Amino acid sequence: MKITRVSATPLNLPVSVSISGRTKTTSLSVCLVDIETDTGLIGTGMTAITEEEVIGSIVNDIAAPHLIGLDPMRHEQLWDKLYWLLTPRGQSGYGSHAMAALDLALWDLKGKALNQPCWRLLGGARHQVPVYATFGFAFFDREELAEAAKSWVARGFKRLKMTVGHHGLQRRDEPRPLDEVITEDVQRIRAVREAVGPDVQIYIDANCSLDYFHALSLAQRVEPYGISFFEEPVSHNDIPNLAKLRAKTSIPLAAGQNEGLASRFRDMLVAQAVDVVQPNACISGGFTQCLRIAGMAAAFNTRFANGGAWPHHNMHLHAGLANGSLVEYHSVAVECCKLVFDGLPEPEAGVLTLPETPGLGFVPNRERIAELAQRPLSRGIGKA
Repeated sequence: MKITRVSATPLNLPVSVSISGRTKTTSLSVCLVDIETDTGLIGTGMTAITEEEVIGSIVNDIAAPHLIGLDPMRHEQLWDKLYWLLTPRGQSGYGSHAMAALDLALWDLKGKALNQPCWRLLGGARHQVPVYATFGFAFFDREELAEAAKSWVARGFKRLKMTVGHHGLQRRDEPRPLDEVITEDVQRIRAVREAVGPDVQIYIDANCSLDYFHALSLAQRVEPYGISFFEEPVSHNDIPNLAKLRAKTSIPLAAGQNEGLASRFRDMLVAQAVDVVQPNACISGGFTQCLRIAGMAAAFNTRFANGGAWPHHNMHLHAGLANGSLVEYHSVAVECCKLVFDGLPEPEAGVLTLPETPGLGFVPNRERIAELAQRPLSRGIGKA
């Protein structure tokens, strides 16, 4: 079996979120990648939360010519080839995103060729994974946030995540003082805790939008509300600052969803900077590199979970590996996936059941994708 075609389709997907009769609209960037073989089999991968136009160009103009004619079953060989092609001097960023999409397409192909779902090929540790619902976004006011939390609990979710920080450092010159941002965050977290009661787990995510001082202040002020982990609390996932923060709060820290190099996870683990490492299969180099990161987490006896959304890809990783755990059911990202894929499993009582269908177990809807591809691309604003 040989690769005959590699192509990327960049998309800027519209999505709406409704709560209490009000609808909020946003968009997310996604880039789909197809790898076709001389047998007619096609594997499809994706990446997101990046510049979809750039990823499309990397795949179509740089990676594709280097993959034509190669054996798609040799994923280690191909991943290494892509590493030295796209990130030869320690770069990360766009190269890692492109590699992730290509690697996922190769694993989808492998599953179809071997008539096995990816989660079984990755190890088959379990056929179900627990999920947490990411529901609490900045565009909700406090009352809407509390209502949204209650609605997700009513749907059977006992693990909820909300954003904090809200691009605080990026928008500090509006003016929008960080002290005011985190003071409001404290009230929002309290509103959610009061809405859902003591038995629901609450996670918070600053998306690298705070400095150490304000992340520490926020963590210490919300400790009474029983936070299950604080994700990406400081800018750049700065490892020394993460280690300092971890030493001064009882809230577990999590990070890694947008990291592209396995060595970054090694450094976090060696520094004891986090309680949870969160590689994302759609961003951190695909299944091939995430397997290595998960192995490091196991060696350090550190929890390995999914951050950064895209549950229907990451569920395979966490079902496949014995140390797999939580998968993020990001409500906006899920709605985006529903626009482009058919056959996506739905969670029941906070659990996703893995499909037995070969490969990733869901398929692109080519007709809808062709229509969506006519939309203007995001030009840098597709990261919500």
